Amino acid sequence: MSSNRFSPSPRRTATRCASYAAALALGLSLTAAGLTGCSTASRPPASAGPAVSTSVSAPAPGVDGRERLTVGDGTREYLTHRPAAEGGGPRPLLIAFHGRGADAEQLRRQSGLDKAAEARGMLLVYPEALGKGWGAGTAATAQRPDPDADVRFTEALIAELVRTGRADPHRVYVAGFSNGGSMALRMAAQRPDLVAGAASVSGELPTGAAAVKPTGPVPVLIVYGAEDPVRPLAGLPAPGPAAPGEEPITATVSARASAEAFAAAGGTGGPAEEGKPGYDSVTWPAGPAGAEVRLLVVHGAGHTWPGSTMPPPAGFGSVSTALDASGTLLDFLTAQKR
Repeated sequence: MSSNRFSPSPRRTATRCASYAAALALGLSLTAAGLTGCSTASRPPASAGPAVSTSVSAPAPGVDGRERLTVGDGTREYLTHRPAAEGGGPRPLLIAFHGRGADAEQLRRQSGLDKAAEARGMLLVYPEALGKGWGAGTAATAQRPDPDADVRFTEALIAELVRTGRADPHRVYVAGFSNGGSMALRMAAQRPDLVAGAASVSGELPTGAAAVKPTGPVPVLIVYGAEDPVRPLAGLPAPGPAAPGEEPITATVSARASAEAFAAAGGTGGPAEEGKPGYDSVTWPAGPAGAEVRLLVVHGAGHTWPGSTMPPPAGFGSVSTALDASGTLLDFLTAQKR
């Protein structure tokens, strides 16, 4: 496998950054990654018991539902999809974070995760972000003065689903696209005792003032387009400006550096690289802690969800059909248990 698939040349990186700036200028901010948010501590404080209440329109089995959860002074909504099969007790839970500028329903349509989760008997939850973006980084902004709010909300959401007997606390997984992928990585990095595995599509770990660093072993899968023009494979060390009034774009390390950070935290073995039809795979085998890390770089793919049937916005690049990202990430995650 050629090493340049994971380390694009400066010229290619510059071209991608230029394309990214052009996309922003056109208002294509659906999935610009990693909103900042943050404390100076590497691990945000655990929730100190905020008031939590729910307003639930309980869905019938196999039918989508929309529910609400109040944490502190804020009420958030989330979509649910329960498997059609009854019984079996608490289900494996996947929390799926949408991209910046998008919403829960868009990720549902883009990813096709409902069908993949249904086949595996999983409970699937798509939370709605505040301002259509997640605090995936650790630097406060004018728009997001409480950088840890999304971490606490996710903790409270998981606790509620476990409390009501719907979710298995030992099989809680997080995933997401773009900014939502970075949010999933933040949860894995800062709450390794809470999630059994994480997957990110087109999302990387924030760096700089908003840096997120893994604090313990967690199995992680990162799926990335080799030709991503919005959030480059090589990372985005110097993001362009956000539109007036919008939260700043967060700098990120490369997809490979993101995977390597989790591999180091998990004490994995050395990387094994392999070329597959349509994509390249790098696997850091599980060490004593049992946390395998895997990076899949999809040839010709842009800032898109591989295998999706939903056309991406102009300027986001191509959708690859060489990989079914939804089935691949669920197979990876459901093999993990905390």
